[in-house]
Amino acid sequence: MKTLEGVVVAPNAKVAVIVARFNSFINESLLEGALDALKRIGQVKDENITLVRVPGAYELPLAARRLAETAKFDGIVALGTVIRGGTAHFEYVAGEASSGLGQVSIQSDIPVAFGVLTTENIEQAIERAGTKAGNKGAEAALVVLEMINLLNEIKTV
Repeated sequence: MKTLEGVVVAPNAKVAVIVARFNSFINESLLEGALDALKRIGQVKDENITLVRVPGAYELPLAARRLAETAKFDGIVALGTVIRGGTAHFEYVAGEASSGLGQVSIQSDIPVAFGVLTTENIEQAIERAGTKAGNKGAEAALVVLEMINLLNEIKTV
């Protein structure tokens, strides 16, 4: 039986990181975690990382699609935070960010990691941005590196 499984070390990977400015007090922690994981664990060279800032989570899919269309990146890490409020706005923004990023990944054939927190409250967001629940930005970065390597391995089968 042949088993394919990606690793996270990818020093030559070219990665775009998109981060939403809305809820920046949370997203900057996600960004720090993602960059640390890319550089320290994935050993991605600094010059191979491109940072893109967008207004909010809703804008992540469009920026991801444009980045993917350039064919200059092996993977994309999308970071943002959507916190539930008293209206249906949460469902629209979270749903569109999720489905839009998934479509970009499928249509562009490169991994797009979903590092968007969808939480009930600020406390949950803080926990997922580097305290009790780890850093979901770092996790998203590691996912994109593993998928880059796995997709490259699949090409050689």
